[in-house]
Amino acid sequence: MDQNHLKFIKAAIKEARKGLKEGGIPIGSVLVKDGKIIGRGHNRRVQKKSAILHAEMDCLENAGRLKAADYKKSVIYSTLSPCSMCTGAILLYKIPLVVIGENETYKGPETYSKKFLNLLNLDLPECKKLMKGFIKARPELWNEDIGE
Repeated sequence: MDQNHLKFIKAAIKEARKGLKEGGIPIGSVLVKDGKIIGRGHNRRVQKKSAILHAEMDCLENAGRLKAADYKKSVIYSTLSPCSMCTGAILLYKIPLVVIGENETYKGPETYSKKFLNLLNLDLPECKKLMKGFIKARPELWNEDIGE
C-alpha cells in the first residue's frame, strides 16, 4: 500500500474518531493537494443539527474557496465510501481521485462515479470496525444519516 495513502487515510480516521467523541457519526475526510492536507472534516450532522454535513462536505467546506485548478490537483480521502450527495460535490469540483477506507458497511454510487474519477478502496479493517461498532450501537442514527 502506498505510504502516502496510508498517512492521509489515518488523518481521516483521526477525524472520524473526533466525530464519534463529539457524539456524532464516525466518518472522517481530508482533502490533499501537493502532498499537504488543505481541508479536514468529519460527519457533523448531529453536532450541528445539519442535513448536509457529511464528512466530505465538512472537509470541502473547511478547505474554503479554491480555484477549479486546485480541486483538479487534489485527492479526497474518506473513511467510508461517499454517498450520492458527497459524490456529487466531488464530481462537481472534478477531484480526480477518491481514496476510501472501506465500502463494506456502506457503498455509495461507486459504479457511476468511476465513470468520471479514480476510486481506490484501501479496505481497512480499522475503518470497518469503527463503522460496524457504531452501526450496532446506534442503528437509528445511522439509518437517519443514510436516508433509511
